[in-house]
Amino acid sequence: MNLPDRFRFFVAATILALGACVAHGATEVLPGTQPLVGERDLSDEMIAGMTRFLDRELAASVDQRGGKWHPDFSSRANYEKSVTPNRDRFARVIGVIDSRVAGSEPEFVATVSRPAMLLETNRFTAYAVRWPVLPGVYGEGLLLQPKGEATARVVAIPDADQAPEVIAGIGGSLPPALQFARRLAEGGCQVVVPTLISREPVFSGNAALKLHTNQPHREWIYRQAYTFGRHVIGYEVQKILAAVDWFNRQNSTRRAPIGVVGWGEGGLLAFYSAALDPRIDAVVVSGYFDRREAIWAEPIYRNLFGLLREFGDAEIASLIVPRILFVEPSTFPNVGGPPAPPAGSGRVRASAAPGRIATPSLASVSGEVERAKRRAGSFASSIHVVTGREPLAETTLNQFLGQLRPGAAPIPPPGAIPESPAGPDSLVRQRRQVEELERYTQQLIEVSREVRDRDFWKKNPPVAAGAWSATMQPYRDRLWGEVIGRLPAGQAGLNPRSRKFADNASWTGYEVTLDVLPDMIVWGYLLLPNDLKPGERRPVIVAHHGGGGLPGVVVDRSSRTYKGFAAQLADRGYVVFAPHFPWRAGDRYRELQRKANPLGLSVFSFILADHERLLDWLTAQPWADPKRIGLYGLSWGGKVAVRVPALLERYALAIPSGDFNEWIWKNASTAYSNSYMFAPEYEMFDFNLGMTFGYAEMAAMIAPRPFMVERGHDDGVGIDEWVAFEYAKVYRHYDKLKIPEKSRIEYFRGIHEIHAVGTFEFIEEHFGRAKATVAGRP
Repeated sequence: MNLPDRFRFFVAATILALGACVAHGATEVLPGTQPLVGERDLSDEMIAGMTRFLDRELAASVDQRGGKWHPDFSSRANYEKSVTPNRDRFARVIGVIDSRVAGSEPEFVATVSRPAMLLETNRFTAYAVRWPVLPGVYGEGLLLQPKGEATARVVAIPDADQAPEVIAGIGGSLPPALQFARRLAEGGCQVVVPTLISREPVFSGNAALKLHTNQPHREWIYRQAYTFGRHVIGYEVQKILAAVDWFNRQNSTRRAPIGVVGWGEGGLLAFYSAALDPRIDAVVVSGYFDRREAIWAEPIYRNLFGLLREFGDAEIASLIVPRILFVEPSTFPNVGGPPAPPAGSGRVRASAAPGRIATPSLASVSGEVERAKRRAGSFASSIHVVTGREPLAETTLNQFLGQLRPGAAPIPPPGAIPESPAGPDSLVRQRRQVEELERYTQQLIEVSREVRDRDFWKKNPPVAAGAWSATMQPYRDRLWGEVIGRLPAGQAGLNPRSRKFADNASWTGYEVTLDVLPDMIVWGYLLLPNDLKPGERRPVIVAHHGGGGLPGVVVDRSSRTYKGFAAQLADRGYVVFAPHFPWRAGDRYRELQRKANPLGLSVFSFILADHERLLDWLTAQPWADPKRIGLYGLSWGGKVAVRVPALLERYALAIPSGDFNEWIWKNASTAYSNSYMFAPEYEMFDFNLGMTFGYAEMAAMIAPRPFMVERGHDDGVGIDEWVAFEYAKVYRHYDKLKIPEKSRIEYFRGIHEIHAVGTFEFIEEHFGRAKATVAGRP
């Protein structure tokens, strides 16, 4: 296979920049390795292998979920008890972790010119209402109050692109038979209709910064909430359950069954709410239920970390039975991708993630329903399928109410709807809903610092430097296992392959690949000093490039960004390995994160696996000192230089450049223009990282090993003040461990680039001048 043009050009340019002589030595290999043969894009091969791995894992997740379930079908009470641990874990997956405001009830929403009562018929009255959910966060929408006593209490949930009024018969073009909130009220139900965060991008930005995005409002809330273990889905489930709280309080004086009904995004929320809350007697899920192994291709605001390890739709259904579940395989909302950027003044960044929603085949839905019935065991009869492709048509509603209130009469034909005054301004209401959740989430930035201070720093006062690493092991286990996600251990054989790519006066360069897992390799450039003597062991620096790069960029002396720092280190006598990770394939690379997250994994799961195998190989080489292996990287490589040494103790030194920051603020802040909230890198967000580990905590896991930060004053990844704020915690910690000399920060006049001055001094100070050790002894 011929090299792709871009790859061929880069290799040729790198060789020219190095002044390499490869013609006579192209077939030479590093001793102890097999020849690396063939012309192929190894970067592409890496990403293809990871994609195949994830595709296999997604498919296998269906059969693997059973190990996390231990249902007891001997009685309803025993069944509920047996699935409670699964229900609790599901709540955490969707971000339902905050305590709701207790004891409140809906409030009328009115203005001087518009009363709360919007509509009155001979069967029900419609009011504009809101209800407290979380501090400063309200559900808002409609209350449809039947004439006479309510025979049932129902939360009717529209799709995200439907205003509550549309399904309540107040304006809109939906046929009366499909106005399901109205039809339930006409059938004698008390109905609450919440407003959902929409898929429009109007308020996804910062007006004060004059900076806007095309992110749907749902993605805008998702991005900031995900960092704190919250989720737009979880927030909206809380709004629905707050309405159920009110229903339940009413039931203390007069009992009426409780149900939830929804279509599209509303179907998802009805489904998840019923799975969490046994007070809900029956649920209709329309336009949502299906196999979920392709959740990665859906809009990112449906991304749920670790979901598929335990839950598909069939498993979630098993949290509802023996209560009643209706699945209506109607048409789904049609979402072809993110919206167009909004019009208006200021800058607009097209940063929304791709994602689609399309109607699945009936066979796909039926297959998941059958799997749900098998999971439900003796309670399988609680699951019903309603035929028909129109969402929540009368047949479905009558069957739902027939189960909810047995013996009740069918819903009568639609009554007359009088002309009503103008309802609430839906755009103004949407703005309130978005801004309430944004304010609530933004205050979590400060809350998260307090949580990390309480759960990490105050629980771990400094001890003797030599004992500190053992203290950190439970935190390493949590960061790797719960936040990043851990791949299975590598296969037995590394199968190293190599070929020479450069030969100059100071060092010889080899292109090297190692096997990580089936289908997966790690690839990079090894620079081996020419003055190595038999038995000598030199310090090794792993030099990591950033996004968009290939290993050769850190060797290229003409690069203003990297300054050939790997080649410079090799000139000084250090062994250097420049590994690759394919941050250069656009959405193909980002797709890895989307496929990994539902499995409880992330791109750093792969990076850590690569580095484990790389260290296995390096520590076994006769020219490497296994006690002096350090990691130095720029940008994305700087991210690696914080996270990987925090977890892999075989790295004896770490230097992040162009990345170290108050990382939680950098990810979640909507007040900083260079935050990832406004950026196209939608893969940056790690679930619950903010409430567990910032960069200072990761650096503490590196201690007592040497740790240095390299920071250009004009590097746009952050600002000096926030970098200094986070680093101050690191230096304080090293100082309290009585090893202040092992940590340092260097500021320099520059941008997003390697400086290669103080860092080289730091390496020399802690690793020596790359002089040999023989047989592992100085």
